[in-house]
Amino acid sequence: MRNEPGLDAGHEPTNFLYPFIDAQEHDRGSLLVDLAASAQAKAAESAALRRSTVESSAELLAKAAAEMAARFAAGGRLFTFGNGGSSTDATTLATLFARPPAGRALPAWSLTADEAILTALGNDVGFELVFARQLIARADSGDIAVAMSTSGSSADLTVALREARKRGMYVLGFAGYDGGTFATSPDVDACFIVHSQSVHRIQESQALLGYQLWSAVHEQGTEM
Repeated sequence: MRNEPGLDAGHEPTNFLYPFIDAQEHDRGSLLVDLAASAQAKAAESAALRRSTVESSAELLAKAAAEMAARFAAGGRLFTFGNGGSSTDATTLATLFARPPAGRALPAWSLTADEAILTALGNDVGFELVFARQLIARADSGDIAVAMSTSGSSADLTVALREARKRGMYVLGFAGYDGGTFATSPDVDACFIVHSQSVHRIQESQALLGYQLWSAVHEQGTEM
């Protein structure tokens, strides 16, 4: 179903993000000026949010990195997962650990990377279990789970985090808005919240948080 004019998939007005869409502007030069100004404003907003998010998360990043480094040193592995755009961010994070630009590779896998497994589990046992079932099959106590989400409340992620907790994993959540259910979940050891109402800005900041987390683990000098 098509969205209503001026509304996104969540029925939120978008003309404040893209005011030139509804503008009755026929001058190409003026339109290009508006486009440039919009892009510059979004870049500035993104940079400011990323900076403030990393600064406010510094203590939590250091604590999480220390725990992850200890688990990697003891033979632990990292499993990441998410839905939609967050699934690609989860895969990027796992790849950063497994095939880093510098330092030693660490065992990390994205649970969203194998479409055969995802579709088989979704068809056979239901989509809410696509990540939990993979953790049951692959994860052990001492491993690490990272769930990436903009809402922090997706059912399949919360079910997987509950399973991760049962298995003795160290559990991290990445969320936006107010953190959703991740923020208060007893199944989450560390929750990184990007306080924004924009999915785009949330995911941009989460990408930087993921890089900062990898960098902090790398600096721990983990020896495998």
